[in-house]
Amino acid sequence: MTLSAHYILDGKTGVPTAELGNDAGGEDPYQYKPDFRCSLGGPGAREMGCLTLECPPTTPDGEKGSPVIWLKAPKAVTNPTFTDWQPVDGKPACLYDAEPQNVLANIAARILNDFRQLPINPGTLQVQPFPHTLKGGPTNFYTTAGEQAFDITILGQAVHLTATPASYTYTYGDGTTLGPTPAAGYPIPETEWLTTDTRTSHSYTETGNYPATITTGFIGTYSVNNGPPLPINGTLNLTTPTKTIHVWKTQRALVADTCQQNPNSWGCPGT
Repeated sequence: MTLSAHYILDGKTGVPTAELGNDAGGEDPYQYKPDFRCSLGGPGAREMGCLTLECPPTTPDGEKGSPVIWLKAPKAVTNPTFTDWQPVDGKPACLYDAEPQNVLANIAARILNDFRQLPINPGTLQVQPFPHTLKGGPTNFYTTAGEQAFDITILGQAVHLTATPASYTYTYGDGTTLGPTPAAGYPIPETEWLTTDTRTSHSYTETGNYPATITTGFIGTYSVNNGPPLPINGTLNLTTPTKTIHVWKTQRALVADTCQQNPNSWGCPGT
């Protein structure tokens, strides 16, 4: 699943509008924009409740911030009018910048790079059974990657980022891969190992030692000073450390004695 977000500058107001996109299911039905009337004194400022909005300094010697009210309109409306734009539920945001009308667009221009610098945990590759499995038997693979949140400062603003795993590519080490797929896999009971095929399991056709990994594609959202979460245009792909899978084969034979009766009998540990 790929998300996109970009800003379009309104030719009349110069205000950046964030348009949200989602190539897969769960698409956000709204488009968003920040309203600067409270700080610039535009028409309707009183009706927006600007007189009661305050952005106190964040440091003892700091300057007051500029309040911003986030608005949303249905994405189906191509050219929203002022009646289409409605305030987003939640607290207004405060921007602390000498030119607050530019800071949101500047953050949008760099947010993907900041997202890719986060210490996101790629999770681990889990294998059942491990480290040994059998030739021809289904070996179950899954990952522990999960959603992660970060709070950082960008251009003097408090930015909350969320990284969510959205796609997975399994590399089984024998030249076979699976993905990208939305299937993260899941653990199964030990009694089902080597007998149950899952969406992410794999059967090795030859014995040997195979280096397996999983690459998780993370998508992200970010909010500026408690504003609405906006999708980040791009993904971050992280690969787990390699796990070596030892693939064995089974042989059957008729024997006269058990291993307790004859430790040197065929197939016993001593042999």
